[in-house]
Amino acid sequence: MVFHLLTIFPDFFAGPLDYGVVARARQCGRLDVRLWDLRDFTSDRHRTVDDRPFGGGEGMLLKIEPIFQALERLRGESAGRPRVVLLSAQGRLFDQAAAARLAACPELVLVCGRYEGVDERVAEHLADEELSIGDFVLSGGELAAAVVVDAVARLLPGVLGNEASAGAESFVAAGDGRAGILEGPQYTRPAEFRGWSVPAVLVGGNHQQVRRWRRRAAVEKTARHRPDLLARAPLTEEDRAVFEQVLQELSVSRSLP
Repeated sequence: MVFHLLTIFPDFFAGPLDYGVVARARQCGRLDVRLWDLRDFTSDRHRTVDDRPFGGGEGMLLKIEPIFQALERLRGESAGRPRVVLLSAQGRLFDQAAAARLAACPELVLVCGRYEGVDERVAEHLADEELSIGDFVLSGGELAAAVVVDAVARLLPGVLGNEASAGAESFVAAGDGRAGILEGPQYTRPAEFRGWSVPAVLVGGNHQQVRRWRRRAAVEKTARHRPDLLARAPLTEEDRAVFEQVLQELSVSRSLP
């Protein structure tokens, strides 16, 4: 898979993309990341990439010309037509489903916004979609691009050491009823640390009890931290009972002085 990152700060990615899963994916040839400096696609001696918005307003906007020229160049060098994603605060929420959808694309272009935003004609005529990594404002799209690359890269075949691990994580629409449920709590050695013990069921050796405990713990954690997710999750009667119990406990604790 090929990622094209359009940015005015190409050196930013020297850190985030050189470690962990993404670095391994690049080293083994599963992932190719190509950086495009938008200043290389300007025509004035100051290499200007921004300008004031028409009609007045605060801040500066990224101009459309450098982005258009960069896309023209990379499309000319590409065997197909890469999907173009504009990263902006106005985009649809990037989630695990979006990551899985993008992982099926052979080539992706991520346009990193900056300043007050990007000329709207980029979204209207050049981008296939707009995505946002959350309901907050960043100084630029570079951090968001690094997040998207990481989330997508770990879904590519052969990238993770254990292929089953990606299907067992939070937000994954697995076929065993985990869809919409956070990954439950996990523990490792030592079994006791400063009086804090691992739940006895996890070291007891009864695999059926372990599976049941993990399911219950995952539902409980989701109910406490992200109850909105459970609205679309396939819950069993036992799951619903756990959910109601947690809601009652939270209601009592929040009412205490």
